[in-house]
Order: sequence, then structure tokens, then C-alpha cells
Amino acid sequence: MSLKILMIGDVMAKTGRFAVRKVLPGIIAKKEIDFVVANGENIAGGIGITPELAQDLFDFGVDVITSGNHIWRQREIRPYIEKTPALLRPHNFSRQQPGRGFGVFETAAGVKIAVINLAGQVYMDVNPDSPFATADELLKQLTGTKVILVDFHAEATSEKRALGYYLNGRVTAVFGTHTHVQTADEQILDKGTAFLTDVGMTGPHDSIIGMQKDLILGRFVTGLPESFKPAKGGARFQAVYIEVDETTGKATQIERINQPVE
Repeated sequence: MSLKILMIGDVMAKTGRFAVRKVLPGIIAKKEIDFVVANGENIAGGIGITPELAQDLFDFGVDVITSGNHIWRQREIRPYIEKTPALLRPHNFSRQQPGRGFGVFETAAGVKIAVINLAGQVYMDVNPDSPFATADELLKQLTGTKVILVDFHAEATSEKRALGYYLNGRVTAVFGTHTHVQTADEQILDKGTAFLTDVGMTGPHDSIIGMQKDLILGRFVTGLPESFKPAKGGARFQAVYIEVDETTGKATQIERINQPVE
């Protein structure tokens, strides 16, 4: 039996919300998607997430929201994440922080899917524990769960690829997020794990990684600090689609999605 899964790249601000609302229902219907994951840590004005905006993603058809280094930028998310199992933060953050970094969920047909959220250590503005050791710990808890998805929120392509190979054959998919730049290296590794270094950004692509170009350019040219603002133009929906053998948990097909939104 084939399971169809969609992972949406970092949803950026109002333009990203518009893209998900407009595109996602059609993709779910056309491809008969069973389960949807979206990284939502930049949905609130480009930085952080609020309870209301998380609910928007759920209402649009997202089953699980992952996040990353900006998860705590909106303070009201702290009590919400405690009571919302389908909103994850990186599990290798401090155990003193609210929320959780993994969960086991069910499709409408009753198939169990585990989702793990991890953060990288290289060139990141957070100080997480080792994603490799954390993944090992979590996989011990998930014995018996065949379908396991990993959102690895990290900067360095080498670290993302390393985790992909480290978990090859032990999880269904490792998808990178965080850089807002979609890579073109989608593949199924030799032991059946789907991999993409970075899923990309669902949001305004007439921008510099989602922010207004003039503000970012000003900072690079002058070296002076700037208050960045989300861009609005060039909406795109970026995601990755996989098909999975639910009896083995192995990926059988992978397709990168990069769709303009009008």
C-alpha cells in the first residue's frame, strides 16, 4: 500500500500563508495526499509563529507543523505549544523549554506516522544538543513505527547531508529546512530514505530569502543594522512529495515542487 506525504518548505509571512491556502487543497486533491507537514516558524511577519497562525495552517490542511530557531520569537506560542502535540520544536533544544520535538500521528486511514524535528549545530544562532545522538535516542522510542519523517532545520548543507546518510535506512525521509533556498538534490538513498538538502521557502521569492531586498542590501553594503521586513512579491509554493511503502517505511518516489502562485 502506498502512502503519499507532502512536506512544505518554510512558510514565510503573509505571502506564504496565501500560497499555502491557495495551493495546498488542490495538491491534496490531485495527488491524493495522506499526510502534510509544514515548517511554520516564519509565518508571523517573517519571524516566529502565533497560535492563530498555527491554526490557520491546520485549517488549510496541514497535519503537523515543525519549526526551528525562531520558534520562541512570539511569546504567546509558549503555552499553546504545550497543549498542541501537532506543533513541534526541535527536540534537541533544552529540555527545559516547553513543547516537544516529535510525535506519532495517524492518517485518516489509521496509518501511524512519526515526525521528528531537529536543529543543526553548524552556523546556527542556537545551541542545541547533537542532532545525531538525539535522533538515536528518539529512534529507540519509535521501535515499531515504520514511517518516520525528519525535519532537520539547519544551515550547513554538509551537516544536513551527513544526517541523511546517518539515518539512511532507519527513517523514511530526512528533509532540510531553514535556508529558504530550495536545493535540486532530491533522491532516495540506497537504503530507502528520501532526502532533500533543503525544501525551500513557501512565500515571496522577489526577495532575499523572504525579506525586502533593499533592506538586506543596505545591511550588506553599509554594515549597519537594519530592521528587516517581509517582502510580498513573487509568491511560490515550494515543497517535496514522497510516496512510501507503508509496510516497510521505505520511500519509493520523490518529487520536488516549485510552483508559482498568482
